[in-house]
Parts: sequence; C-alpha cells; structure tokens
Amino acid sequence: MKGIKYVDKWLFFVTILLFGIGTIMIFSASNVSFYMRYATSPYKYLIRQIEILIIGFIIFIASLFFNVKFISRVSSFITYVLIVSLPLLFVFGIVSNDAQSWYSLGEFNMQPSEFLKVFAIIWLARYYDINKDKLDSYVKSLYPIFLCALSFIAIAFQPDLGTALIFFSIVGVIFLLSPISKKIKTNIIGIGVGLVVLVALIFMVAGKGLLSERQMSRITSVINSSPCSEENYYTDGNQVCNGYIAINNGGLTGRGLGKSIQKYLYLPEAHTDFIFCIIVEELGLLFGIFIIFLYIILLSRIIVIGKRSSNNRDAIICYGGAFYIFVHIIVNLAGIFGLIPMTGVPLPFMSYGGSYTLCLIFILGVIQRINIENRLRKESK
Repeated sequence: MKGIKYVDKWLFFVTILLFGIGTIMIFSASNVSFYMRYATSPYKYLIRQIEILIIGFIIFIASLFFNVKFISRVSSFITYVLIVSLPLLFVFGIVSNDAQSWYSLGEFNMQPSEFLKVFAIIWLARYYDINKDKLDSYVKSLYPIFLCALSFIAIAFQPDLGTALIFFSIVGVIFLLSPISKKIKTNIIGIGVGLVVLVALIFMVAGKGLLSERQMSRITSVINSSPCSEENYYTDGNQVCNGYIAINNGGLTGRGLGKSIQKYLYLPEAHTDFIFCIIVEELGLLFGIFIIFLYIILLSRIIVIGKRSSNNRDAIICYGGAFYIFVHIIVNLAGIFGLIPMTGVPLPFMSYGGSYTLCLIFILGVIQRINIENRLRKESK
C-alpha cells in the first residue's frame, strides 16, 4: 500500500512493546490462579489474549488501507447501532460484576459501552467537522450531545457508573475541542450539568442508586478509612491492600518474572484491574516507571500527529484518542493506589480483556492512518 512507509515508527514500536509486555504479564498473572481456581490449563488466558491480538492486528492493518473519510463514515453508522444496542442490554444482556453490560458471543463477551467510547470519538469528530459552518445553531450543536447524554443514562442504569463517567469525560473533551462558539459551549455545559443532576434525582426518586451496593461499599471504604484497616481488609479493601503488599514485595527490581506471591489468589483478578501491582512485584518499581515512560512517549506521539493534521476531524480524533488512553491509565492507577474506588477500568495494553483491547488497537490504527495521510499530503506539495 502506498504510504505504509509513513506509519509513525515510534508510535508503532511503543505499541508493539507495550502489547508484548502486557501479554507476558497477563500469562504470568493468570496462570497460577486460573489453575488453582478452575483446575484447567494455565495457558487459557494467554491463548485468549493472543487470539484477541491477532483479530486486533487484522483490524489494525485494515484501518491502514482505508482513508479516514471512509473510516469516519462507517464509524458514524456503528455509533448509532451501539447507541440503540445499549437499552437492549436490559433485555438481552448478561450480568457480570453486578452490571448488565455485556452481550454473550459464545466464548467471548461484547461490551457495547466500551466500543461506544471509541466510535463516538470518530463520530463526534466527523460531525463537528462536517457541520463546522452550522454550529451557531443550538439544534446542530446539541444533537450529538443529546444522544451521548441518553447513552450516559443507559450505561449508568446498568449500573456501570465508572464506564459512564469515562464516556462522559471523553465526550466532554471532544465537545470543548470542537469549533463551537464560546457562548454556545458555555450554555451547553450548563445544560449538561443540569442533565446530570436531573438523572441523579430520577435515580434517587426511583429508589435506585447510581451505584450498586458493592460499588457504594467501595466508595465508603475509600472515604472513611484505609483499605488495609481491620474493618475493610476482609471486605472491600482486600484487593487494594493486597495490591499494596505486591508493590512493597517488588521493591526497586522485583522478585523475578513469574515469582509473584500475591497472584496466588490474594489478588483474584490480578490479570485485569490489578496487573500493574503484579508487574511491580515481579519486575520492580523501576520497570513500572519504565512502563509509565512508554505511556508518555505513546501519548506524545499521538498529540504530535494531531498537531500536524490539516483538518479539525483528524486533529480531534487524535486528541480524543490520546485522552481515551490517558483517562484509562489515570483511573486504573488511581484505583490500585486507593485514591479512588476501583471501577473495573483496564490498564491500557497490560490488562486482559477483549472489548477494550480491540478498541485500543482500532483507534491506534486510525491514528496511524491519519499520520500516513498527513505525510502523503505533505509529500504532494
């Protein structure tokens, strides 16, 4: 394909390196607990993750062959499908971790709200670019925000407030980046705040909390006392406290790959939310800092590509993609360090998970396609 040589080399290298580290650590974090808990092959999650990465690689390559105009048009259609699918979850969805957020697809489960976070970035970028000369109209400006607000309500009702708030923050950032006048932005922000308050009141009047009892208990344990306190250690603070122990065990250089103690059922979901703790325990704090450094390189390259874009659509996709990755990093790390309640948010590239991994690969593929078009445009001048 003409232009394949213009893939951003640093972004591609860091992406491969992070996924490589993540795959190794998913296997290391899951093999013992999976065998001990289910008495089955310790390679199950490793095989599943490799299958997901293969599918993701196909998606990545495919995204390089189609121009961003076509990708954004298809993504807009998919976004509408996902928005419609959210309320159908209450009829056809399955419950996992107290939230009815998934469709069962045989061996794999699909989480529409996760895909919506990525496809909405591209849809909103395209919408505001196409309508950039019509954004003095409140109807034109409010239309995508209204649909996103409905989606936020549907996700919150599952209940999955963590995903809902991340989706809301992504939409908010893209809205602020859009070419809408400051006056309209100010008014719409006020409307958005009012809608959030209204939704909260509806939940309260209906006698249904925004959070499940388990999630509310986690918040209470964070606010009221340490997760390692006597009253919390054997309940909602158990995983966070064992995460602290894992990090302390690792020290600067770690106990060695595969030698974690906390993955022996002390951290039952070590391969998902708390995988960073296992990484530090086995490979050390210095390696954990190295991963943070790789994240910084990755995000900086995406922002550079966004700055080089010749139109608002491509720039917004890059900045929205960077924020999508950044907010997941911050929420996950803040959760494992006990700064906020754990919300089941995966750590990019490191945590096991099908929906998020495929979404992450897709948005990186689109960003690489934007870089290719930027370079081809510059070459043609």
